[in-house]
Amino acid sequence: MNNISLIGCGRWGTFLGWYAANYGKADQVWMYDIPTSPNFLELKNTRKNSYLSLSDNMILFDNLTKILENDFIIISVGCQYFRGLCKELAPHNLKGKTFLLAMKGLEEPSGDRMLEIMRAEISQDIHIATLGGPGHVQDYMKGVPSAAVVDSDEEQTKDFVVKLMSSSLIRLYYGDDLIGNQIGAAMKNVIGLAAGILDGLEWYGLKGALMARAPIEVGRLIKHFGGNPMTAYGLSHLGDYEATLFSKNSHNRMFGEKFARGEDFGKLAEGVPTLKAVKNLADKYHIDMPISQALYQAIYEKGNIKEIINGLFERTLKREFEHLKRN
Repeated sequence: MNNISLIGCGRWGTFLGWYAANYGKADQVWMYDIPTSPNFLELKNTRKNSYLSLSDNMILFDNLTKILENDFIIISVGCQYFRGLCKELAPHNLKGKTFLLAMKGLEEPSGDRMLEIMRAEISQDIHIATLGGPGHVQDYMKGVPSAAVVDSDEEQTKDFVVKLMSSSLIRLYYGDDLIGNQIGAAMKNVIGLAAGILDGLEWYGLKGALMARAPIEVGRLIKHFGGNPMTAYGLSHLGDYEATLFSKNSHNRMFGEKFARGEDFGKLAEGVPTLKAVKNLADKYHIDMPISQALYQAIYEKGNIKEIINGLFERTLKREFEHLKRN
């Protein structure tokens, strides 16, 4: 029997479990979350959430040891809780198991990527892949197809995950820049905050400029850590802009819109702690990231949003593709 496991029963995690059970090649999907988690309790009591109903081959467990019996495990938890989860996983026998990390963010304040954290906390011989790219649960449940990218530092692991999880609903591509795809996926949430702020101000005309300039900034961060800056124009980042910068289902965009209007969003927006991590990295390594710096001033330092955005226009004038000449 080809059973797989899922850790994390939030909106995205539960969908990935449902997807693996209904579109992937899993016979059963074993799902785990903290037993007192509201998401887990809702699924346990009703076998559904606001987006989907669990299929018969999806089984809920409140025992982490049981979940780790399977050889393929999807993880979808908040990025800021991932290190703690890895510490819980480390004492178990994980040798030879494959993990798919479905989170999109950077740890705050360290700026560490999720794969870095797992390698640092778990010294066993495990295989790790990452998932990035567009898609909302609401759209997928309507049968709207999309694409995503799987990356790993092991070609065999990448190939295994792509073949196991690709379908007519989600076309999976093989990534070739593990660093860039992780950073790009994390940064699309940050840029989503900026898009939401523009929506909240009703400065819609600037979203095109944001889309054109943000990948350049993200590319600088990717390049600093040894990735290919052109990855910012791939599925993990630019390819996710429609879902993150425009969709009403984007938590990050909605957080920014509510923030600009002085309202509380009240839900997790992964871009907010990631923004703090990015600010720390930009300051530490002297990386030119004006959009991220402006966002930090607005969200964390409570600066005047309109003045901050206008300040971006007062920066030294330059040619549009000046960065290409430097490279």
